[in-house]
Amino acid sequence: MIVCMSALKEKLETDLSDAMRARDEVRTRTLRMALTAVKTEEVAGKQARVLSDDDIVKVLTREAKKRREAATAFDDAGRDEQARAERDEGAVLEDYLPAQLGDDELAALVADAIAATGAEGPRAMGQVMKAVNPKVAGRAEGGRVAAEVKRQLAE
Repeated sequence: MIVCMSALKEKLETDLSDAMRARDEVRTRTLRMALTAVKTEEVAGKQARVLSDDDIVKVLTREAKKRREAATAFDDAGRDEQARAERDEGAVLEDYLPAQLGDDELAALVADAIAATGAEGPRAMGQVMKAVNPKVAGRAEGGRVAAEVKRQLAE
C-alpha cells in the first residue's frame, strides 16, 4: 500500500527541520504543535486516513483560531508575555493558510449567494451559509461569514 503525503504536510515537516536547524524556537514549537494536530486528526474516527491539503488547512485554521482566542484571554487577564507568545504562534500558522478575504470580497460573495439562492429574511440564513461556505473555505472565519450573511439578510 503506497500512501502519498500531501504537499502541505510535507512542507510543514520540511519547514520544521529548517526551523530546528536555525534554532527558531517559536517556529519549531508552532510547527510541532501543528503537525501533532494534523496527525491527531488523521487517526481520529474509526479508521486512520491521510488528510488532503484542504483538510490540513481546516486543521491549521482551527489551530490559528485557538491562538487568537488564547491571546485575547491572556490580554484580558493582563498576561502580556503569554498573549504575545500566542500571537507569534498564530503568525507562524498564518503563513500556511490561504490569504483571508477582505470585508468587500466577503460581502460580494455573500451578496452573490443570496442572489443565487433567492433567499429573503433571517430564516434563509442556513440556505445562504450552505451556498457561501464552500466558496470561502479557509479564507474567512465562520463567525465573520455568519455576521455578514445576517447583516445582508436583515437589509
